[in-house]
Amino acid sequence: MDRVALLDGLVDSAIRAGLAILDLYENGCAVETKADSSPVTAADGAAEAIILADLARLAPGIPVVAEEEVAAGRVPEIGARYFLVDPLDGTKEFILKRGDFTVNIALIEDGVPTLGVVHAPARGRLFAGDAGAGAWTQDVSRAGDASARRPIAVRALPAGGIAAVASKSHPTPETEEYLADYDVADRLSIGSSLKFCLVAAGEADLYPRLGPTMEWDTAAGDAVLRAAGGHVYGPDGDVLGYGKPRFFNPGFVAAGDIRPGPIGRLLK
Repeated sequence: MDRVALLDGLVDSAIRAGLAILDLYENGCAVETKADSSPVTAADGAAEAIILADLARLAPGIPVVAEEEVAAGRVPEIGARYFLVDPLDGTKEFILKRGDFTVNIALIEDGVPTLGVVHAPARGRLFAGDAGAGAWTQDVSRAGDASARRPIAVRALPAGGIAAVASKSHPTPETEEYLADYDVADRLSIGSSLKFCLVAAGEADLYPRLGPTMEWDTAAGDAVLRAAGGHVYGPDGDVLGYGKPRFFNPGFVAAGDIRPGPIGRLLK
């Protein structure tokens, strides 16, 4: 498998999916409610259809676990290698016109996210990484034109205290208790999987998520962060693995140049 060509193909697919999302973002689309009471829009389906078709061409035979396919009951058998796709992470951000939504595509190999793309079409930013070759970002116009790629990496811990990615408007007691163990000089807030990318780009140092997510929510951002020199840790403090039952994450901490403590004691 040509990893460079495959990652380039994932980038192109994410940009094309982003263009479809932007069209519906700007012109309006239907919103429905899934069985788990979460919202889903026509943009979720349109983006996922583009990505599924592209992956069938780019990597035939590799299973794809995609959020809306799973919601419809279509879950493929997986092996050592498969894709995780969240076609529109941050659907509520999309509906409320806040812009912090992303397209996420990741390749999982032996339980590890090794290739990943996170594209924020409304923000015009794309992040990508190969765990063996580094991470980068580039600007993407609303016409789909991409700038030159710029390498990114986690930063050394600043002497004046870390920057933590955590909600300013909706803090939880558990998050506050966890962050109390660190010298936090700055609090950053942003939606969707872009939180991983802030850490990967050296704009933040720690992102605790003390609540459940699904593996397709985290895989692409995790891959970018690992490629940039960081890691994502599970509740017990071990590096987060993939292929868990129901693709469920009970909680995690994304970190740059820091080895965070476990969060298991704080999870409900």
